[in-house]
Amino acid sequence: MCVGKCSRIVGPCLLALGTLSMAANILLLFPGGASKYLAEGHISKHAKLMPGVWGGGITVLLAAAHITAVGWRCAGCSDCGTRCNAFISAVLSKLALLGAAACFVLSGVGLTNGPLCFYNASEHGTLWGYPFLDARTENYVHNRTWSICLEPAGIVAWNAVLFSLLLLISAAEMVLASLQILNGCLGCLCGFCEGK
Repeated sequence: MCVGKCSRIVGPCLLALGTLSMAANILLLFPGGASKYLAEGHISKHAKLMPGVWGGGITVLLAAAHITAVGWRCAGCSDCGTRCNAFISAVLSKLALLGAAACFVLSGVGLTNGPLCFYNASEHGTLWGYPFLDARTENYVHNRTWSICLEPAGIVAWNAVLFSLLLLISAAEMVLASLQILNGCLGCLCGFCEGK
């Protein structure tokens, strides 16, 4: 496939994935659509780190915007400008790869630790905490002992779905960013094949 055509496919795909990543992470801050838990500070620390906004979102969107612009303007560029744009595209794609990898790791840890919720701890009464953090022997996602969380309503499913979505999005972003790194390197070495 031509370097320019590849950029025209990868760029918009990364734009869509970066936007979805930001939306999923913002939804994590508002369990069930309620803002009171964010105001009270009862949001999971991994959701508050917002890896989907800065990692899978902003860094990917920066690269995607440049990749898309290079892909659609490459036929009118001089050979020197095209190679320079391909180099910048490869560098920004490496930044996007790092951001998506950070989002993947932090989302995986957030999914593993479970949500912050108001639950009934037998030795301490009811409190805010991470009830699934101590039960590492059983995976709460598969075990479905979700009724332990009393508040916010449906927080376990909310976190499991959105962190899983962030994992899938960031994995796809890593694949596309890696592809664009190779594409950008080919563009640096060979130039774009438009019109050849």
